[in-house]
Amino acid sequence: MYTDDIVLLAPSISTLLDLLHVSEAELTWLDMSLNASKSMSGMRIGPRHKYKCCQLATMDRHEILWSNTVRYLAVCLVSYKYFSISLDYAKKSLYKAFNAVFGKVGRVA
Repeated sequence: MYTDDIVLLAPSISTLLDLLHVSEAELTWLDMSLNASKSMSGMRIGPRHKYKCCQLATMDRHEILWSNTVRYLAVCLVSYKYFSISLDYAKKSLYKAFNAVFGKVGRVA
């Protein structure tokens, strides 16, 4: 959990659903709610990462979509049989920043 970003990790789909409902109940008690329109997505890691999962839904019937990648705090997690990350987005951002600076400075420096 980081300010307004929450990650729920669970060993099974049913446990994840239970954890989601407990989190929603706690957020409701705090007079807060989940924003399903932002980026609520699920991802599987492990030997069955390629298999299709059942659809999960919040208590107010918003559907949680499954994806192959999830971005959390500038780290791109990838669905694979082992825990894996992708550095493509970080590299792209680095090159973009370098080209912006080099475009302003040019060969003068």
